[in-house]
Formats: sequence, C-alpha cells, structure tokens
Amino acid sequence: MRIDLHTHSTASDGTDTPAELVRNAAAAGLDVVALTDHDTVRGHAAAIAALPEGLTLVTGAELSCRIDGVGLHMLAYLFDPDEPELARARELVRDDRVPRARTMVRKLQDLGVPVEWEQVARIAGDGSVGRPHIATALVELGVVGTVSDAFTPEWLADGGRAYAEKYELDPFDAIRLVKAAGGVTVFAHPAAVKRGEVVPESSMARLAAAGLDGIEVDHMDHDEPTRAGLRGLARDLGLLTTGSSDYHGSRKTVGLGECTTDPEIYGEITRRATGAFPVPGAGGPRPA
Repeated sequence: MRIDLHTHSTASDGTDTPAELVRNAAAAGLDVVALTDHDTVRGHAAAIAALPEGLTLVTGAELSCRIDGVGLHMLAYLFDPDEPELARARELVRDDRVPRARTMVRKLQDLGVPVEWEQVARIAGDGSVGRPHIATALVELGVVGTVSDAFTPEWLADGGRAYAEKYELDPFDAIRLVKAAGGVTVFAHPAAVKRGEVVPESSMARLAAAGLDGIEVDHMDHDEPTRAGLRGLARDLGLLTTGSSDYHGSRKTVGLGECTTDPEIYGEITRRATGAFPVPGAGGPRPA
C-alpha cells in the first residue's frame, strides 16, 4: 500500500489541477493521496469528483504558522472544513497572501529585477498566491535557474532580501483549532534547513505536549542522518512519523510517491480523525 500525505494543486501553488493531481497519483501507483494545499480546501471538491477507482483521497490543508519568529508549516488532515473558527483562521492567512506577494514584488523591483505583479498573478491563476509563484517568475526572467534557487537569502528565503512577512497562525492555536474540528496535525518538513531557520527541538517538545500528532520525517529536504534523528525525537515525544512527496507538479523535481507513509501510521491517523473520513475513489477509471 503506497500512501503520499502531502501534495499541492493549483488551488495553492502546485501546477496540477486537483483533478489532474488525483489522476496522476493513481498513475504513479499510489493507493492513498492527501491534498494539502496552503491554507485552503478549495481543491477538495474537484479532486473528489475526479477521484479514480482504487485511489483514496485524504482531505487536508497545510497551515502557515510561526513560533518564536520561526516559520513552520502544519499539515492538518481530515478536519471538518466547515468548522467556523478554523475556517476563519484559514481565511485570515489567505487574505494576507496578496498584500504580502505585492510587497515582495516591490522589493524585487527595488533590487533591479524587472518582475511585474501581472506576471505573478498570471502564474498564480486561481490559486492562493505564494512565494513559489514569485519564484517561478524569477525563473521565467532568467534571474535564477530553478524555483528552489529562488529560496535563498539573496532572494525569497525567510529573512532574504525580497522576503516579506505575512499573517501566520500560532501553532498552538492551529493544533487547538484542528483538533476542535476533528482533525489530526503533523509538523511538515521540520528540519528543512535549506528553507531557513528551523524550529528547535525544545519547541517541538512543547508542540507535542500541546497535542501535535506527528512529524513528517521522510521528505526530500531531509537527508538520511536527519531522518534518523527525527525518528529518535518522535519516539522520545510519542509522535507519529509520516513520509510524503510535498508534490507541486512541475514546479519542483520531486515526483508523487517519492516518499511515503507506513500503512500502520496512516491507519492511526484515520482512527484519530473525527471531522472527516478518507474518500474512496469512484469518479473515473484508474489509469492503466
């Protein structure tokens, strides 16, 4: 059983539509895929409508948070999307994305980069605009070679020359809100040092004590020694360990199912969730 619990569509900063994503997940041989767009559930209905037979969809979102000045992403699974307090929190984060992106565009212009807001808006389309869309604009302009190359202190990394802060949730509030909505929380790529400063283990222990369910261990941004260290930390803190691709379509080189979650861990996540249930596919034939 192959399970990928972290993917993105055009509802945020991926390049596959939700329908394309689930079809591509089935073609990649996945049995379970989670759609976890940034701070939004807007892609869920289209993904469910196109879900091929034999593929199960886990509904979720990746919530933008910050603790002690350090940004982190919180994967939230199988929560009630209509729970009003969590819905309002997601809306606050989404509403700040456009002003923040406009500020980063202005900072890039001040640095001599000929980027325009219209270019970034075109790239984002109907999705929630974010740094990957601005990074794609920099690739189009030949400023950097890849999207990943834009996430450096020179450009868009946390604290970088063109970085701008946005409204983000307190992770303790995020855990409380997701649990109140019947969901399960997993700290995404907690040791991805190339993205910028990471949350220290002492803060991770505090999050575990507050009800965090797990940490994402097997991820493209974690090397093998890092993964081993995270597994040890998870054992010490009583946390689940997941693995996933963090797939963004053509915006990143990682493929669907490049990292996966153990079926027993997936089973525990579904047992803990009460806000929603995994959706079995029946919307179309499974690709050969």
